[in-house]
Amino acid sequence: LNLPQFVQLMETFVGENISLPTVKRLIAFIKEEYKQTEEEKTEQLEKVRCASRLAQRQLLLEALFEKWDNNASGFLDLEEVDAVLSTFKEGMEKEALRKAKNQLYTHYPQLSRVGKLSPKTFQTFLELVASEFTDNEDEALDNLVEFLSTSVGRSDMERLQSLDRRKWLHNIQQAAETSGASMEPVYKAVFEALSQDAEARGDNKKISSYIALLEENQLSPERGQILLHYVACTADDAPYVLNQILYKDMKGISFAAVEEGKPIHVPRVQLHGNIHFWNSDRPVEERKGSLLVLPLQDAHWRTFGILGLDTLWDQSEKAVFMSHEISFYQGVSHAFSKAYHHICTLENVLQMAVTALDWLYPRAPNIHAVTVYLVEPGKDKTGDYALRQVVTTHNTGQKEIHSSPVLLRKENLLRDYLFKCTDSSEVTCTSLCGDHHIAVPLRDLSGQALGIFDISIGQHQKLPPHEQKDLQKMLKMAQAACWEIVKMSTEGTEPTYVLEAEHLANLKNAGILFHRFMLQDLRECI
Repeated sequence: LNLPQFVQLMETFVGENISLPTVKRLIAFIKEEYKQTEEEKTEQLEKVRCASRLAQRQLLLEALFEKWDNNASGFLDLEEVDAVLSTFKEGMEKEALRKAKNQLYTHYPQLSRVGKLSPKTFQTFLELVASEFTDNEDEALDNLVEFLSTSVGRSDMERLQSLDRRKWLHNIQQAAETSGASMEPVYKAVFEALSQDAEARGDNKKISSYIALLEENQLSPERGQILLHYVACTADDAPYVLNQILYKDMKGISFAAVEEGKPIHVPRVQLHGNIHFWNSDRPVEERKGSLLVLPLQDAHWRTFGILGLDTLWDQSEKAVFMSHEISFYQGVSHAFSKAYHHICTLENVLQMAVTALDWLYPRAPNIHAVTVYLVEPGKDKTGDYALRQVVTTHNTGQKEIHSSPVLLRKENLLRDYLFKCTDSSEVTCTSLCGDHHIAVPLRDLSGQALGIFDISIGQHQKLPPHEQKDLQKMLKMAQAACWEIVKMSTEGTEPTYVLEAEHLANLKNAGILFHRFMLQDLRECI
């Protein structure tokens, strides 16, 4: 038990209307009776040391990755890292390197095709290499990190550029985590990152940027199975680009970038001959500039859209994209992908939660209403989190979608039970204005609360046994479905389909997952 969980356990044990002397007697009793053997103390200390060592290793490897990834592209070239590692100990560890590389391909089969290391796969690669050495593994990893760190040098200007770019990329992720599952703040953060970099590191050139997502072509299937739907763009381009549709039979290089999975750069569009110009008002002689199209790829390297940039508004001859800019734009596309899939995950969790509640209400009429909250990082300096009220469902079938501000702990003392539930990731019960509330966490893969069910059962202290049983079953299946949804967006994890409807929906209807786990539970009971 961690501290919040221990406090929550004690509060549940003593109940709400307990006297202070009784609490003091309980504390004195626990202090007197709780004994820890030497073996338990040693085991606990070893766990703490191990956790500390792993945390230090994580920070060390992240810093090394950032030093190598100077342009904040989000990836390192596997062959480049491999080539430098092959000179470690004057090339005497090439066999260990070869074995580690083969193991890496076993863990991440797509790496042999894409050849790019993310921070996670970079760490895994170095740990695999160190495990193949005959030395102590921790010592071998330290030596590898020191060797790789001295293999690259960065000037003060390069370090400053890298810091600026990482700050802009962080803003994209923060927008996703504090947007209440809305994409608009993410689009804004992406375009701000691109324009700030063009201003600071790109000779102050004027750029246009736009995002298009792949969709099934149900409008004109004879023009191709998929289309690109332009969902966001810079303000000046909105009249020409926003909500446009690009079909495969139209001019353009976007589908080539999608199919190849690599950026395509056209330094001079006027000389290319296969560029689609959305702004038909622009005179032909002014259709000059550079164009860059980057594929948007998920954690499994599947392309789901494109990020495009051009300099057609800037008639300067020098308005071309440099290699360091293209690397950073790849970092932006990677940051957008993480943000986009974070929001998709939250949307799927919410959809699954509403489906679970729809299943529950006919079986538990004494549940009056349930409000679903999402846990978000706080924006103030205290570092505390916030709770966003997202949706409330009632046993009458009514649903309310909320757009209210987030709840902060210091401003919502009456809702403290929600924060206790989040702190401990355990069920919390309380009475509020005469109504009894049960707060239940929805946990992520690490066991931390990512959402909260706030269940109101009116003036009842508890539910009838059969309703309580159905509530527990619903919560168990909702948690299992939540873990499955989170796993689907995790690098190196492929989705598992059980029902035919899941193949067809491709998780467009995440509620299917809840019914899948309910069906599997029923099968196990038969």
